[in-house]
Amino acid sequence: MHKLATRGRYLAAASFTLLVAAAAGCSSIAKATFSEPVVSFREMQVNGLGLTGGSLDIVLSVYNPNKFNLDGKALTYRLMIDSVMFGEGQLNSAFTVQNGDSTQVRLPLNFTYAGIGSAGRQLLNTGTVNYRVTGDITVGTPIGDFKRPYDRTGRYTLLRGSR
Repeated sequence: MHKLATRGRYLAAASFTLLVAAAAGCSSIAKATFSEPVVSFREMQVNGLGLTGGSLDIVLSVYNPNKFNLDGKALTYRLMIDSVMFGEGQLNSAFTVQNGDSTQVRLPLNFTYAGIGSAGRQLLNTGTVNYRVTGDITVGTPIGDFKRPYDRTGRYTLLRGSR
């Protein structure tokens, strides 16, 4: 009887070890088949200007390099112009990016002239500034949810958009 109990515990432990190894293997395969979406800054569109500030929409492009659709679940953003914090926020609605395609995501941003300082004046005077946009994107896939950071820099020209 004692040998049967020991053998039963051994089989249970071996089964549990195999189950954990299989789950870890599936997780590794899933991560290997997932390519991170590419988030880039496209443009800003001014919605309104007032005496103390204004509102605009930031347009980000989300590219999906995978062979399956991505369901956007969350997106946070921080926009810096010439290393000055211009604004931040998060997207509150879902979006889908088809496999091998891009979609544009429009994000609202309110600002004050005092808060943007010389970077805002440079944009208004010359029409060109350096930018950096950072944040996190969370997407749902057939193999699970993934949350990934993004960080892009470039030069923005009011007449031509992002370069």
